[in-house]
Amino acid sequence: MSKQNTPKQNTLFYDYINLIAMAGLLGFRFFPPKAKNSVVAVGLMASVFAADFYTRWAIRRDELQVAIDKFESDKSKKEGEANIPSKV
Repeated sequence: MSKQNTPKQNTLFYDYINLIAMAGLLGFRFFPPKAKNSVVAVGLMASVFAADFYTRWAIRRDELQVAIDKFESDKSKKEGEANIPSKV
């Protein structure tokens, strides 16, 4: 049997993945299994709460900006009416 020439496929990528796996992601491999699950759960919950907090903050900011714009337009209309001289 002859050896087939196979091109190197993404060797840099696979080397990087192996390096991360061998390093154990900053000592993550030394945790017991339940602690690993807890670490993952805390990370996932933190990302969910961060997304929720950011969404609420963005919506509140947008609603506040709409209210400010409406107040300023009403105020300018009232000032415009006050500046018109009375015909009485």
